[in-house]
Amino acid sequence: MKRIVRLLPGLGVAAAATAIAWPVSMAAPVLSPLLIAIVLGIIVGNVLPELPQTFRPGLDFAAKPLLRLGIVALGAQVVLGDILELGWLVLVLAAVVVATGVISSLLLARPFRVESNLALLIGCGFGICGAAAVAGIESTLKAKKEDVAAAIGLVVLFGTLMIAVIPSLSLAFGLAQDTAGMWGGASTHEVAQVVAIGGIIGPAALQVAVLVKLSRVIMLAPTVAVLSMVMRRNESREEASVAPTAEAAPQSSSGAGSGSSAPSTQPAAKRPPIVPLFVLGFLLMAGLRTFGLLPDVAVAGLSWVQTMCLAMAMFALGRGVRWRSLRDLGAGPIGLAATTTLIIAVIGLGGALLLT
Repeated sequence: MKRIVRLLPGLGVAAAATAIAWPVSMAAPVLSPLLIAIVLGIIVGNVLPELPQTFRPGLDFAAKPLLRLGIVALGAQVVLGDILELGWLVLVLAAVVVATGVISSLLLARPFRVESNLALLIGCGFGICGAAAVAGIESTLKAKKEDVAAAIGLVVLFGTLMIAVIPSLSLAFGLAQDTAGMWGGASTHEVAQVVAIGGIIGPAALQVAVLVKLSRVIMLAPTVAVLSMVMRRNESREEASVAPTAEAAPQSSSGAGSGSSAPSTQPAAKRPPIVPLFVLGFLLMAGLRTFGLLPDVAVAGLSWVQTMCLAMAMFALGRGVRWRSLRDLGAGPIGLAATTTLIIAVIGLGGALLLT
């Protein structure tokens, strides 16, 4: 009971931010509650950088457990049949965009002098589904809070720029609405930003853009699973390389008849699961929705849960985004983010032209 009480102040602040974001979103449908909650979190984090300590447990809870619950509920919005109506090659395009985003970001990390963890967060956030992907990957990657905040800030910055760039270039290139929508869905970071782009271009573009974006959201599950397996393998190699040294240490320090040394009591590091539970939950919900096993009232309820949990999580995560910190990042991460965005946009445009 004491633990629940400790969470209430922080959760109350996050819920209040969501209560503000929701009606604003209803008044301006091109802005989702998640995007508004991130902006509110950024504003609060920069105006009031040090909230009282009593708020921290609840905000930390919103940033992790609530986020994962929101991702599970997000799976109920994915209908594979609707996506496949666009053609199975849409899933191939989504996989190519995600792989290109991650690989190009990692390959460019050294030239831009960016740490590999931050580069991976940028690649996953830009390639999959924005801030939710950054936060989902972070739990497996064990990244620093500063890197998570920087990646989310860059997602907001460059994804917002895409809202202006994609419709303008689509008009300049003379693209049909379905082609422009597929381009926006294949290359823009956040679901909310994709909705904004589709809404600007037209209703036909909006439907295609959202379905293509959802095909990228699906890629969150296999990406986290693959990353978890890679992390486990790397940790196993590190343990194997340390083991011989640990075995040799007692022999070298035993002296001349001092007896055997005491066994080490240092706990082993906890490995990330092969497939995190929230990923399995996401896949389960997507499967239930695809096969029509979720009634409409459950889908509507889970949509509400998804929005509430993710908006509260985005506010909590947005608080960690400091504009001063982004400015202090230097040209490297910003250049890497800009280049990754450009690469994904080119791949998305090529795929849209080929598939429509």
